[in-house]
Amino acid sequence: MRSNPFRLPVSRIAALFFAFIAALQLSAEVRTLTILHTNDLHSRLTPLDNHHGGFAYVVAAIRHEREGCTDCILLNDGDLAQGSPVSTIYKGVPVFEIANLFGFDAATLGNHDFDYGWAQARNFVEMAKYPIVSSNIVDSKGQLLTPKAWTILKVNGLRVGVIGAMTNDLHSLTFPANLGDYHTTPSVETVRKYANELRSQCDLIVVVGHISPSEERAFLAEPGIPVIVSGHTHSGLDQAMSNQDHVLVRVKSYGEELGRLELKVDTEKKAPVSWTWKKILVDSDKITPASDVAALVKVWEDKVSTVVDVPLAVSNRQLGKPELKLLMEEAMKATTGADFAYINTGGLRDILPKGQLLVRHAWNIMPFDDMVVYGTFKGRDLPAVVTTGKQIDPDRDYKLAVSDFTAANQETPENLRTNGLQFPGEAGLLRDSLIDYIRKKKLIE
Repeated sequence: MRSNPFRLPVSRIAALFFAFIAALQLSAEVRTLTILHTNDLHSRLTPLDNHHGGFAYVVAAIRHEREGCTDCILLNDGDLAQGSPVSTIYKGVPVFEIANLFGFDAATLGNHDFDYGWAQARNFVEMAKYPIVSSNIVDSKGQLLTPKAWTILKVNGLRVGVIGAMTNDLHSLTFPANLGDYHTTPSVETVRKYANELRSQCDLIVVVGHISPSEERAFLAEPGIPVIVSGHTHSGLDQAMSNQDHVLVRVKSYGEELGRLELKVDTEKKAPVSWTWKKILVDSDKITPASDVAALVKVWEDKVSTVVDVPLAVSNRQLGKPELKLLMEEAMKATTGADFAYINTGGLRDILPKGQLLVRHAWNIMPFDDMVVYGTFKGRDLPAVVTTGKQIDPDRDYKLAVSDFTAANQETPENLRTNGLQFPGEAGLLRDSLIDYIRKKKLIE
């Protein structure tokens, strides 16, 4: 009887079978990844009035979470600069110097990192001892502002591709001069392009995005981009947002919270098969600050203390942003003699606390070097956001005071929702108007 030349020995078949099973196990391997994350730290070097945050305390919380963690990476979602006297006076440089002690593995830029101009934003990128990536900020020739759109982090046997993204709204979130020749390309489409190029080199794609809520939803629906670590919206999420195998997380601003996202990643599907997420409150009353960070914070805070830690007035109650907006507008009218004033709520960066007020509080509310500008307009030409609920003579001349930021971005929904208004008058720094007004009142009731 002739043997079948295509029949394999039993031992050979068994060997092939076990090799096949091993290959299946390898291709379907699940590995863990822990992403620690912060967003919108806004230069709040010291704890807030509610005793949350402060850079030395945030770092202490980070180091505690990283103890014994073999699969941890730390990401930051932008707006590290702007928001405190140290940042304003020294144009963000001390903040990025201190941030090098955080241990970030990667980060992206936020719109307020451009508040001192695009050249300073690029300087921040060069100062950072960790990669700062952004895929969709380009000049007229299509060249990126940052050296790279993405970076690959290797942790726990995983190759994690981190792609940076900036909100499409950047053009209306800063002065045009601050951007120079730079602009954004559509965030989702641009990240999609880089993700497609990067996928073969990675086991997981993570977007670190300084993006709007609508962009968050778009990224959650985008195939092939399973993990989004978000910033820009200062409120933290109550729970992670998800859509099938996609997950998006975001914590509170100003260092009040640290996020911890724990993933189980299927390396064949290049997506998480499960995750858990928690927010860690950074309570300065319960955390021992990181001594090296605290020492550097003190160096810089001591430099500005004589300017900002000066008694200003007393407030009998806390003023939230709606009431503070009215107070700011009264200050602008007092400075200019205007009939009306308008400040965008997004320009107010803090509340006015109850009790002893310091000059620092005014700096925290208005860290920007925005100017008060004014113009005279017929009643019929005043924007509706200014005149609603008021009796206006359409033929009478009225003086309107705004910030130069509002004047430059007057057509946007957060500002005047109109265009073509000219504000030729200038009345000094908006922050100084607030300080002078509060000082003269002596008591906020």
